[in-house]
Amino acid sequence: MKMTKRFLTGTAAIAAFAASMTAAQAETWRYAFEEAITDVQGVFATKFKEEVEANSDHEIQLFPYGTLGESADIMEQTQAGILQFVNQSPGFTGSLIPEAQVFFVPYLLPQNSEELNEFFRTSKAINEMFPELYAEQGLELLAMYPEGEVVMTTKEPVTGPSDLNEVKFRVMTNPLLVESYRAFGATPTPLPWGEVYGGLQTNIIQGQENPMFFVESTKMYEVTDHITFTGHNNFTTAIMANQQFFEGLSEEDQQMIQDAIDVAFEYILDYQQGLTEESLAKIKEEKPSMTVTRLSEEQRAPFMEAAEEVEAQFIEMTGDSGKAILDQMKADLEAVTAD
Repeated sequence: MKMTKRFLTGTAAIAAFAASMTAAQAETWRYAFEEAITDVQGVFATKFKEEVEANSDHEIQLFPYGTLGESADIMEQTQAGILQFVNQSPGFTGSLIPEAQVFFVPYLLPQNSEELNEFFRTSKAINEMFPELYAEQGLELLAMYPEGEVVMTTKEPVTGPSDLNEVKFRVMTNPLLVESYRAFGATPTPLPWGEVYGGLQTNIIQGQENPMFFVESTKMYEVTDHITFTGHNNFTTAIMANQQFFEGLSEEDQQMIQDAIDVAFEYILDYQQGLTEESLAKIKEEKPSMTVTRLSEEQRAPFMEAAEEVEAQFIEMTGDSGKAILDQMKADLEAVTAD
């Protein structure tokens, strides 16, 4: 009943479209994502659209963040077949698929971009285990990819967990991310993204985390004064299709979609090279007073110690299934980081 009410309050044109034809019959496919068209997810979506339209008679209609609601809205619309494609971080999908929260275990993913990219290309956990979990929610997992190192932006400088004491730190509505920042010493405060800028401006919250390009594009630097590279994570996202829609396509169209995903995947990995430094330079130009701190190994040590607690909580939350995913990811990571 709750889901029905949410759909009825959505865009009338989309509801009419859903009533008039099934997703598999649509000549125009709808694709929503969580960022602006010029951000990483938007660049990926644009490349995917170009490939699909160049190699088929189908058209892709793109819906950047906010045009169809918040993250929960676009996921519900995809599961219902109103949208054919959605790009969403496991940070939000974790409420549906608890194992997806593994991407928020701090210090699990490498910061070396070549190793990280190879992991996403070859990981058995990502390419074989996660698709089964997503399928249980009516979703066809097409790809996961990294978006960049996560940084903290705060009102006061951060050099260790003690600096986060009593800091109300915005997190996504993700149980493990809440536990991560609690372990880091902060007061984790889940907020929808649309409320973050105002929350920082009015001091309801005093910090948030995101990749550098997103800090720059959303102007988070205007309402915070310090950027800290803790090395604790790399933001991950996933592109999915409504499973019923995808299975209703011809084998030719399914392969065309996967080929377009593969092209967009490699394109976005290349696109991100140097993006963090470019975004940081733009921020420094706009706000010269912004301080940037890259924690040393010694300074990271207490954060890494806290990460062990978070990993144990992940296993407690997800049981044997989560442990199997985590163990496989560690094996996959070892394979790409071994000399």
